[in-house]
Amino acid sequence: MAELQGFHEKLDRAGDVRAGSERAFGLVFAAVFALIGLWPLLSAGGVRLWALIVAALFIAAALFAPHALKPLNRLWFLFGALLHKIVSPLVMALLFFVTVTPIAILMRLAGKDPLRLKFDRAAKSYWIERSPPGPAPETMRNQF
Repeated sequence: MAELQGFHEKLDRAGDVRAGSERAFGLVFAAVFALIGLWPLLSAGGVRLWALIVAALFIAAALFAPHALKPLNRLWFLFGALLHKIVSPLVMALLFFVTVTPIAILMRLAGKDPLRLKFDRAAKSYWIERSPPGPAPETMRNQF
């Protein structure tokens, strides 16, 4: 993404995202598979042995050979990045259309214009006088 001009901050943070450590990846996946293996015990079911074996393999790899988990960690990270590119815009669109759009429709139906966007031919200026006036002009010098 091209860097935006005129901003103090760097808004492109794509380079700051890094995958977690292989050891943490292995331990998290071991915990997930252990939960999958033990979950049936809550409903008087049998233990899922395959999931406990996978959990044990992840624990062993995380503790004794974390470098062996690097390809899986990388794939998991890329999968997360792909989900981010798909889900994030969908969630933002959903939030916009579920919150902002209905409020805008209600405001228009009520005849409200809080941003004063309507064009007024009779207005000499759109300047809003402050009462009392704002800070003294000399306090606005050398702000940065």
